[in-house]
Amino acid sequence: MSKVQHNNNMRRDPTDIRRQEAEAQRDERAAKAKRDKEVEDFKEVVRTKQGRRFIWRLLEEAGVYRSSFTGTSQTFFLEGQRNMGLLLIREIHEICPDVYTLMLKEQESHDN
Repeated sequence: MSKVQHNNNMRRDPTDIRRQEAEAQRDERAAKAKRDKEVEDFKEVVRTKQGRRFIWRLLEEAGVYRSSFTGTSQTFFLEGQRNMGLLLIREIHEICPDVYTLMLKEQESHDN
């Protein structure tokens, strides 16, 4: 912590509820703006067939469609990869659920 931050923390009045509420609202607005940007970025990626193919490849590499159990400590590593893939699936379903179905159809036609 820098000297300036330390001095600011010492000057803060812990009973100043208005300041705390204002800071919480500011933080909430910043988090929302960040999430909005992430959502728009994701939509831009899956807008194209190439982007959807890339996302599908990440899902396959993450191992979301196979067991990660190996009977060794490698399972922990594979579960970490799988968890990232599941996070990606959650994003797909939350942001643009119709894209998952489209990706499945595109992958099916690619495999045939």
